This record gives sequence, structure tokens and C-alpha cells, in this order.
Amino acid sequence: MRAIIIGAGITGPVTAMALQKAGIDATVHEAYDRTADGVGAYLTLAANGLAALRVLGIDHRELGGFDTPALELRGASGRVLTRLAMSRDDDAGTVSQTVRRSDLYVRLRDEAVRRGIPIEYGKRFVNTTTLPDGGVVASFADGSTAQGDLLIGADGLHSRVREILDPSCPPPRYTGLLNTGGYASGVSVDTPQGLFTMTFGKRAFFAYANRGPGDVWWFANVPRARAATSDELAAWTPDRWRAELTRLFADDDGPALDLIAATPDIVPPWNTLDLPTVPVWHRGPIGLIGDAAHAISPTSGQGASLAIEDGVLLARFLRDHDGPATAFAAFEASRRGRVEKLIAQAKRTSNQKIPNPFTRLVRDRLILPLVGRAAARTTRDWVTDYRIDWDAPADQAPLRA
Repeated sequence: MRAIIIGAGITGPVTAMALQKAGIDATVHEAYDRTADGVGAYLTLAANGLAALRVLGIDHRELGGFDTPALELRGASGRVLTRLAMSRDDDAGTVSQTVRRSDLYVRLRDEAVRRGIPIEYGKRFVNTTTLPDGGVVASFADGSTAQGDLLIGADGLHSRVREILDPSCPPPRYTGLLNTGGYASGVSVDTPQGLFTMTFGKRAFFAYANRGPGDVWWFANVPRARAATSDELAAWTPDRWRAELTRLFADDDGPALDLIAATPDIVPPWNTLDLPTVPVWHRGPIGLIGDAAHAISPTSGQGASLAIEDGVLLARFLRDHDGPATAFAAFEASRRGRVEKLIAQAKRTSNQKIPNPFTRLVRDRLILPLVGRAAARTTRDWVTDYRIDWDAPADQAPLRA
């Protein structure tokens, strides 16, 4: 069996390595000439995503990130509302990791190449044809083609593969927030190393983590009633955007202004989007995976982890089923409920970041303290305790650690 994978972000190389472990050859096709080395913001990999990487023999300590085991939520005045574990240690000592997105891309890509997996660049996917024998041919913008037994769309939020499978699929949904962030240097904060401190500000949401002396990573969510157009985003020059962030956090307690001032290059703003439900995940030997099937808001801290889970699980289904069509169907049946529940949960969390005097009062005085007490009593977490037993039959449900 030979797989064509569209997209060489996080999902593509992980899926290719998992398929290799299952005895299936794969080639990854990437639209750009090279992945985004050194570009962009960061993300957090939760314990469930790190455990899925461990199935492939990838140690979380080699990803170039740092431990972020807990988060603390504060109000605009600086009052602590609650403190939550981001994941619980398991027998392997797995703790959530925060890593630059580009570093993760590069490490996964290089590891796939080291294992002999071809990655072809400058291959913008255009269309696909299903052959009479059940195989597929992928066509690319440069006029080239690739033939295989199945095609996996790992091409992200704006997936061309999804568009082909279902032209009427609802477009990505704007969640009401702009995202931005940066890396502050030469400034200190009074929080423990690795603790994410998150503040519900009067006008916007601000969070930061102390990586080490003089090295603080931060992000901000800025409420906006409608999604910004590409022209509107382009109009936010670096100086104008820095001034706007300074205005938004001027009346909040905390180090936001110092961190913004100490950041040489602030990430330009982008719209936060998700996909609440994708009606069609697969057809015949063609299927979707990762953000192409179920994009989730960064609020969840689960986007990359869910994509990594997907790659390992799909490979296991392809290993144990008679053909791609039945494997894709079984994969969807096992995944749709989990990912759509998480997408809905992430949207509710995003809504809490949009300032409103009444909801702020209810959130700060009632909801978050209750959440904190409930979390302290909980011994299992359905999100981060999710574990995949590679050696178990594919149709056996994943484990809860």
C-alpha cells in the first residue's frame, strides 16, 4: 500500500512516520518551497499529543520546548481566580511542552526524512482522480502527478482536499478573537518557570510563561466583532499594532506592558478560526486528517496534539482494515465525537475572553473557582489522559491513563 499525503506541516510528517511503522509507504507533498523555518508563534503540546509521539519513538525532551505543567488564571486587577494543571504526570513523566511552531515543524520534518520518508516541496495540490482499480492520482499546479492507493488530506484549515470532497462544506468559523504574541527578552517576571499566567483583562486577554531568566513567551487574544479582512490585517503595521496592544492593556495589573515593550518583533495579528463540524471526512480512498477535518481554536491547547493523535490512529486503522475506505470510515467513527466535543469546549472558553461586565462577574466569582475545585478533585482527564496502545487492535478504544 502506498499513501499520498498532502501537507508537510505537523500532521503530514507524523502521519507518514506512523504509516511507516504500520508497513505502509508514504510520500509527503508540500505546496511551499520549504516549510516555515524560524517563522511564527508557538504552541503547547499536551500530554496526550506527547504520548502519541512517543508511540513513534519521539521523545518530548528533544522537541526544543520547555515544561509548562500548570496555568494560573487572574482577573484584570491581578487577583488569582484559580490554578489548573495543564496535564498530569504519567509513568513516562510526560508534562505539557511549549515549543515554537517552526521548531516543531523542522524537528518532525527532519526526523521523517532521517527515516527515509520522501518530502517533495513546491507541490501545490490541485485535484485528484480515483482510478478504476481503487487507486488515486494527485495532480499538482506544476503539472506533475503522483499515484498511490490512498490520499490523505493533511493540508490544514483551508484544505483543498476538503474542498474537493465536499464543495458545500461550511467555511471556517471566526471565533471573535484576533491572535498575536511574541518573545520578550531581557525582562523578568515574578512567576515560577513554566507557569502560564493568564489574565482576563478589561479589554483583551493576555498570557505569558517564564521560560527562564530574561526569556518570557506571551500571547494575546483581542476581541473583535467580525473577522479582519486581509487588507485590514495588513494595515496593522508593527508600530501601529504595538501601540494598539499597549492601549488595550494599559489599565490591567501585570507585566503586559513591559513584555510588549521588550519584544523586538511582535507576531502580526491573525483571525482565530475553527471548524465546528466537517460533514464529509472521507470518500473511497481519500480522507481528511488534522485541521483539514477538525480545526480547533488555539484556546484549547489541543490543536497539534489532536493532529498527532490522528496520524497515529489512522495508521493503526489502515494497518488493521482491508482497505482505505473501511479504514477511513472506522477512523472517523472513533474520532468525530472526541474532536467535536473539544471544539465546542474551546469555543466556550474563547467566549469567556470577550469582555462583558455581567459575564465577567459570573466567570470570576462563580465559574472559574468551581472549575478549579472540580479539577483538584478529578483523578482522570478525558482530554489529556488519552493514550494510544499501538499493539492493540485498531477497533479497540484508546486508553485513559
